[in-house]
Amino acid sequence: MELLQNNSEASVGAIVLIDGECHLCQHITRYLIGHDKKRAFSFATLQSVAGQRLLRQGGLDTENWNSFVLYDNGRFYMNSGAALRVLRGLGGWRSMLYAFIAVPAPLRDAVYRWIAKNRHRFGGTAPSCLMPTPEVMSRFVKDGIASVSAS
Repeated sequence: MELLQNNSEASVGAIVLIDGECHLCQHITRYLIGHDKKRAFSFATLQSVAGQRLLRQGGLDTENWNSFVLYDNGRFYMNSGAALRVLRGLGGWRSMLYAFIAVPAPLRDAVYRWIAKNRHRFGGTAPSCLMPTPEVMSRFVKDGIASVSAS
């Protein structure tokens, strides 16, 4: 399936969907790429062709860019559940944070929603993604970065 190929045409496992217009989200993506030594995760922006296709496939809102979505083994995880699973996938000390999965999802997601609501205040916003390095670009699925038409 074309969607499940990254730009280097290797197969991908889990896909993390992020808001491509959010600087905080872009920083988080760079952090994940830098610490994902097993290359367990590929990425796509929520606004991209690949991101929109995955959202539709999962029956998820294609216009709610406040979500952090993990697609893994045919399942969709959202918000704090997705974030905790990604941290577990990074291994090392970060995987210990998965223990917070024991906190009821409504409480975890309340914290997540507060961060999501204020993410542009924390990290700023941009009408497009920052120019990724070749290493970062290689981790995005095909059509995983939204293109911006020149005005």
